[in-house]
Amino acid sequence: MARRPGSTRILLLDRRASVALLVPVAVILAAWVLYPSLRLFAMGLRPSVLAELFDDWSSANVRALWNSVRLSLLSVAGAGVLGTGLATLFYRFDFPLRRLLMALAALPLALPPLVGVLAFLFLYGESGILPRGLQALFGLTEVPFAFEGFWAVWLVHVYSFYVYFYLFATATLRSVDRSVLEASADLGAGGWTTFRRVLLPVLRPPIVSASLLVFMISMASFTAPLLFASTEPFLTLQIYTYKINGSLDLSAAVASVLTLICLLFLVLLELERRMGGAPASKGAPAPPRPVRSGVARAFALLVALALLAFLLLPVATIVLISFVREGSWTVQILPESYTVANYVSLFSRTDVLQPVVNSLTMASIATAANVVFGVAVALLLVQGRIRGRTAIRVAAMLPFAIPGTVIAVNLIVTFNRPDPVSFGQVLVGTFWILPIAYFIRHIPLVVRSTISALEGYDTQLTEASFDLGAGPAATFRRVVLPIVGPGILAGTLLTFVAALGEFVSSILLYTFDSRPISVEILSQLRLFDFGAAAAYSVLLMALVGASTLVVRRLGGTPDRAGAA
Repeated sequence: MARRPGSTRILLLDRRASVALLVPVAVILAAWVLYPSLRLFAMGLRPSVLAELFDDWSSANVRALWNSVRLSLLSVAGAGVLGTGLATLFYRFDFPLRRLLMALAALPLALPPLVGVLAFLFLYGESGILPRGLQALFGLTEVPFAFEGFWAVWLVHVYSFYVYFYLFATATLRSVDRSVLEASADLGAGGWTTFRRVLLPVLRPPIVSASLLVFMISMASFTAPLLFASTEPFLTLQIYTYKINGSLDLSAAVASVLTLICLLFLVLLELERRMGGAPASKGAPAPPRPVRSGVARAFALLVALALLAFLLLPVATIVLISFVREGSWTVQILPESYTVANYVSLFSRTDVLQPVVNSLTMASIATAANVVFGVAVALLLVQGRIRGRTAIRVAAMLPFAIPGTVIAVNLIVTFNRPDPVSFGQVLVGTFWILPIAYFIRHIPLVVRSTISALEGYDTQLTEASFDLGAGPAATFRRVVLPIVGPGILAGTLLTFVAALGEFVSSILLYTFDSRPISVEILSQLRLFDFGAAAAYSVLLMALVGASTLVVRRLGGTPDRAGAA
């Protein structure tokens, strides 16, 4: 720490320390983020490869591009209506089960992507509990619907992504002054007019931000299309298909196109973040209005129960199937035989436990690297006395816009032969390629959480500590760390959880000996051992849920972290 000459501002970094941090940070970002992306573009954006890729307007790649864009637009619309509607409903009205719904509204964030898709498969798939139940109830010769294809992927996206609209809108509505709503009512405006002319303008910035974010995440979606798309092509599936068929140049070309689209939306998201702002309200928020009419309360209760079922049934289904004995659930509506053997095997058999150990080990390595690197980047961006901080910020946020499939292809293209940035080693096919992929994917998590903590730190506390005779080390340990530490720890836990359940990069990079939990879940699903797949999924959900509770107690921001 040092005092800037001619200023009373206390700095966490002086110029020498800033330069000392800048060198390794710049080298790592250049070698493992920028260089692989440039190698990908060099391979994938060659005119001859692009011509082969999009040689015909009716080709699978053109349809994949159209399907990905259409799915993303519809996901934004569906998730936006549901998420913003729920936030406004909870903000404006008090009705039965409202508090329980508010507590559960962010539940999809606690489901790793593969687990959420698996739950929908068990519940709504062609052989799932609901279609077979309806078939038996109405005496049909076949199931009434087949949950597959484009619209199945869309429904999974709405379930998974509405949370971003809900969290962003809720945070904004909490800052709306109650006097604004009272003035609207005094002027004779009804509920719809108040929403359209008072609340909707306030909600515009978070809705736009969430829309850009959800579009970008939907374009990068891989798990739902993999299990539900059937014969419908999507860009992420094309990347995967070309890679496993040995056409690395075509895989790189599709990955390059997808990356450019996501980068465009990252730029738009950053511009919206800088232009948007919270509403300038200083009064108390308005309390929700009780629903007093008997008919209205009954209707509200029915809607609340439907929402509870929509939120909880996927989780309950995974838990139920985790107790299924292997081979006992084939054509039945519900499993006929239950056992705890899936959980016993999970913790007693070395071969069953190995994916768990692999995931814990690789997630721990990647998280430790993310913490050290993320804190260093955040210190440079917030307190560093150097030029070029904008370039560092852009490079550090770049993985936010790079889909997991693209990061995997980046690493394959770069590290499938000896390279200076890999110290002359071939990393593809080794244990270390997965921790590197997890590290790159989650750089923005710790960086963002640490920046938030540092920006909220009052440097006058450091000055007071110095004035009382404390040295730099003691000040950092006893003043700075207790204040910014919870934000760093929150980012650390969220990074660990994200790495623990990571599937999209893993499916392209793993070997049998290094297979993580997520890949093992898919393997068990393909072997029709649904109980084992669900047991792994429940373990993942338990770890995610425990970490989310820790984050909330530490005052972390799961909405921002989840978005990252």
